[in-house]
Amino acid sequence: MSVTATEFKTNFGKYLELIAKEDIFITRNGKTIAKVVNPQISAVDSLRGMLKDVPADLDLDSVREERLSKYEEHV
Repeated sequence: MSVTATEFKTNFGKYLELIAKEDIFITRNGKTIAKVVNPQISAVDSLRGMLKDVPADLDLDSVREERLSKYEEHV
């Protein structure tokens, strides 16, 4: 979800509740200036909601394994 800084400030309590479900991007003059995230949601789950074609079975361990295998190929 994207909201203006003024809207976020005015309705802070409302957005605190929404953070439990999704990340909030705060904008000023049409540019994103901040992202508020729920610390209980993993980065993988957060990305899954933003990116297209992310496999449903993607998890942090599989991402880590893939990164390590690519690193080992280059070493």
